[in-house]
Amino acid sequence: MAQNIRNIAIIAHVDHGKTTLVDALLRQSEDFATKQENTTLIMDSNELERERGITIFSKNAAIKYKDFKINIVDTPGHADFGGEVERIMSMVQGVLLLVDAKDGPMPQTKFVLKKALEAGHKVIVVINKIDLPQARAEWVLNQTFDLFVELGASSQQAEFPVLYASAIAGKAGFEPSLESMQDVQPLFETIVKEIPEPKIGEGPTQMLVVNVSYDNFKGQIAVGFLHAGSLKKNQQVMRIQTNGEKMPSKVSAVMTFDGLNRREIEEAQAGDIIAIAGIEGIRIGETIADYENPIALPPIHIDEPTVKMNFSVNTSPFAGQEGQYSTARYLKERLEQELLNDVALRVDPSGSNSDSSFVVSGRGEFHLAILVEKMRREGYEFQVGKPEVIFKEKDGVTIEPFEDMYVECPEQYVGTVIEKMGSRKGEMVDMKQDRGIAHLHFLVSTRGLIGYRSEFLTDTKGEGIFNTLLHGYKPSVGQIKSQSHGSLVAHETGLSNSYGLLNAQNRGQLFIGPAVPVYEGMIVGKNAKPQDLVVNICKEKKLSNMRSRGEGVSEHFDTPLVLSLEECIEYLGDDELLEVTPKNLRLRKAILTALERKRAGFQEVLESGD
Repeated sequence: MAQNIRNIAIIAHVDHGKTTLVDALLRQSEDFATKQENTTLIMDSNELERERGITIFSKNAAIKYKDFKINIVDTPGHADFGGEVERIMSMVQGVLLLVDAKDGPMPQTKFVLKKALEAGHKVIVVINKIDLPQARAEWVLNQTFDLFVELGASSQQAEFPVLYASAIAGKAGFEPSLESMQDVQPLFETIVKEIPEPKIGEGPTQMLVVNVSYDNFKGQIAVGFLHAGSLKKNQQVMRIQTNGEKMPSKVSAVMTFDGLNRREIEEAQAGDIIAIAGIEGIRIGETIADYENPIALPPIHIDEPTVKMNFSVNTSPFAGQEGQYSTARYLKERLEQELLNDVALRVDPSGSNSDSSFVVSGRGEFHLAILVEKMRREGYEFQVGKPEVIFKEKDGVTIEPFEDMYVECPEQYVGTVIEKMGSRKGEMVDMKQDRGIAHLHFLVSTRGLIGYRSEFLTDTKGEGIFNTLLHGYKPSVGQIKSQSHGSLVAHETGLSNSYGLLNAQNRGQLFIGPAVPVYEGMIVGKNAKPQDLVVNICKEKKLSNMRSRGEGVSEHFDTPLVLSLEECIEYLGDDELLEVTPKNLRLRKAILTALERKRAGFQEVLESGD
């Protein structure tokens, strides 16, 4: 059976058409039910993924082509979700590398391809979007080959097969000409021919758990590659935990993938990607082994987290009014539940208040922001602090994470970008210019990048893009003087009023409009100066029986700036928190009353001795 199975992961940079290509493969497979044309991507099934147009969670699908079964795993293209990518490489034998015919290989392509080459996988290169007017397939192919050499590909890996495609049209071929293409059959043929069949172990049953999900009827479901032996329904197995401890268990159901669905079978053979149910509390990285002769598989290596954030129970005056789950018990349970599915995440009790405050560590700001958004949509109410990098000690030296930052922006903005990166202690590694667009490569500490994205978009008038890739840990660069901001802070609890807002808008950029409930200490805008300013936006105009002609005509209220979740997290200062509820995002001071903030500031001055 294993001779007719091909296990393949599909990898690409964000927005290079990876999920669209998988959809085309599914629709043109031999026995797939959802063949009708619809506008939504089948594989981006999560609401968050559809809104953002990116893949966040890895997903499995199975396609039948002639006598072959092709298991396809759709992997995230964002480096912050590298934990998903590292797990997937352990259960496939080859990868489809998708590259944009205009942009060529991008930073996050580099990240995922490196993981695939390290695992020794065969790579099929697909140059997508050849129907674009700006497509330059030959240049992209040369760039891709250079990338393989740079990443240390073996001579066998560097001789990769190349196909050209237009995923949105559902066509692929061996020549970069859309007219000569009919469908994606050449891609099916190349997968069957080039990707090796799964290697089967000779010993008893062994399966490495790579993904865990939850089903309301079957309970916890573990997904993984069956390395050796077979698994039957109601079979007694030995669960080997990552610490080596062995626990006897029983498999209640064995499932294989069919299209996008899981189908129950009586017995699964080695070489297939399968799902099993019945083992409660199973974790990623554990081995399901033979009951009589249990042998553990090597665990999955996952890169360490680099950024941490404090999650705590909401303590604002509006606490408990908008969320379904707002207590410490619910917050703790939800974070523990997330640990089952996300191996790149860490949750530790906070030292100050371990019962209601938790330090959550992840791969980057975006990784943690997605977790916040997921919890918010599920009805949780909590507050988070400013993201901080995780420092380490090595040989008596403090080290911190650094990132490779790749910038593309029009040439006229290069000076501003270089100046800003210089102030954040970034080091320029490379600079190229092509058709009026500058390509810059910086090596900068993760700490220097926190809060820079929105500033970068402002500096480049929205025309610049940048991508980052974890470089590794290096000695700390010391203090970074990033531009501090001042906030407009509400003076009292009440409803915001147009009269009060008109007075406050002269001081800076407001975040809220009239008739919005506010409380003392809530941040309602950004001050034009770097100091905090208390404003009374609930102030009402005193009415009199006198009226002058034309009064009020010249007053104009500017449209407030509504911040997204990522922008709110970027905005946070050291003494600020973000209150997250299903209905609202509210920025606030950690200490709400102005008097208490002054006392705390005075105490800091006394302790520092300045």
